Formats: sequence, structure tokens, C-alpha cells
Amino acid sequence: MKGFVNFIRERGVVGFAVAFIVGGAVTKLVASLVTDIVNPILGVLLSKTRSLETMYFKLGQNKILWGHFVSSCIDFLILAFVVYFVVKALRLERIDRKKDPDK
Repeated sequence: MKGFVNFIRERGVVGFAVAFIVGGAVTKLVASLVTDIVNPILGVLLSKTRSLETMYFKLGQNKILWGHFVSSCIDFLILAFVVYFVVKALRLERIDRKKDPDK
């Protein structure tokens, strides 16, 4: 069992797994925050639309959905922020360790 634990620590699997699980767990929460709170507020502030995601500009016959892209960027930044601070708060960045070259 000790060999398995050392293998996991040396390969950095624990940090990756924790970030993946935490990221997956808060994805719906962050998506709801951005869709239900941030987008409507920004939509009202930037124009008379009800949501940031519906904002676009026309280029010929096509619609460029810049509001949806900005909304996705906000979603990503909030998610990255949450994962970063959860890992820092739980001190999970120190779980992984490099292989000792003397062994």
C-alpha cells in the first residue's frame, strides 16, 4: 500500500483528481451564477437586452454572438477562481511530491 501511495504522490495524480472533482462539482453552481445573475445585470447595464448572452452584432447576414462568448469567459474565470482557492484553502497543493532522486 505504501508503494501505491508513493506512486500516486510522485505522479501528481492527487492534485489533478481533486481539481477535476471540485471543478465538476461547482460547474453547475457557477453556470447558474453567471446565467441567472451576472448575465442579466450586465445585459441591463450594457443595453436594453435582458441578458448578456443575447447580445450580438450583425456582419452581413450573420450574427456574431459576442455576448455568449463573453458569458463563457466569465463562467471559466469564476470556475478557475473557485478551484484555485479551494485547493489553496485545503492546502492540497502540497499533497503531491516529487520523486526523491537518491532513492
